[in-house]
Amino acid sequence: MENFVISCCSTVDLTKKHLEDRNIKYLCFHYFLDNVEHVDDFGTSIPMSQFYQMMVDGVITRTSQINVDTYLNYFESFLKEGKDVLHLTLSSGISGTYNSACIARDMLKEKYPERKLYIVDSLAASSGFGLLVDLAADLRDAKKNIDEIYNWLLENRLTINHWFFSTDLTFFIRGGRISKTSGTIGNMLHICPLMNVSNEGKLIPREKILGKKKVILRIVEVMKQLAKNGTNYDGKCYISHSACIEDAALVKKLVEENFPKLKGKVEIFDIGTTIGAHTGPGTVALFFVGKKREN
Repeated sequence: MENFVISCCSTVDLTKKHLEDRNIKYLCFHYFLDNVEHVDDFGTSIPMSQFYQMMVDGVITRTSQINVDTYLNYFESFLKEGKDVLHLTLSSGISGTYNSACIARDMLKEKYPERKLYIVDSLAASSGFGLLVDLAADLRDAKKNIDEIYNWLLENRLTINHWFFSTDLTFFIRGGRISKTSGTIGNMLHICPLMNVSNEGKLIPREKILGKKKVILRIVEVMKQLAKNGTNYDGKCYISHSACIEDAALVKKLVEENFPKLKGKVEIFDIGTTIGAHTGPGTVALFFVGKKREN
């Protein structure tokens, strides 16, 4: 049996227990609250509800991606033990961490020429990134080797569909993802933009929908259109949310009613601090396997 590890970073927005149970290794991003540095540790040091309340209360957030030196030390800890590494990064469309990982890989090639160190740009984020990592772990558990999994990921990463909406545009405005004028009008009129992650791994607004009830119904309709085999979809489905569990639970209920062949129940996770520092509270995201994303 091949000796390799599957690895990712904390922006998969699963849970620490989930990753440990699946034997998936991980690195943590860092973030800042009013210039005080913290570790994006799945809500262990600062519970997610407290983090989002701090944002509402006016604490300034910013994030810090994983640097080359951190990747060097992390990858080498496996390589020197004779293990190969398959590492998936947060989408290059929203972070430079993929480039940092590739630089570290290239620097380690000469020192460990006999080892394999594969870096995969997930072109994904939050629990969509998590879903892709989980599928890689499924292949490992099915006895696929590292090369087979690496090639599968490159071929299938765009089948992970990301659709999400926000009922509060305040932090999208603050981060420059929505213009101040559009965002202010949107908040006043209760417009909930429906967005997705493109084939380039970038966050793209797709539809403007009036009201929370309508956008919740719409996001499930989109899944019907795009999920593999439509309402006969029999794969995994994940939801992540930022301090709006009631909205996430309603999406989960509708998905389970409309997709009776799902592989298990829909799983709900928190949007972690790295992604959440940019979305703020009020975001619900839905992830499933379906048609390949196009621009």
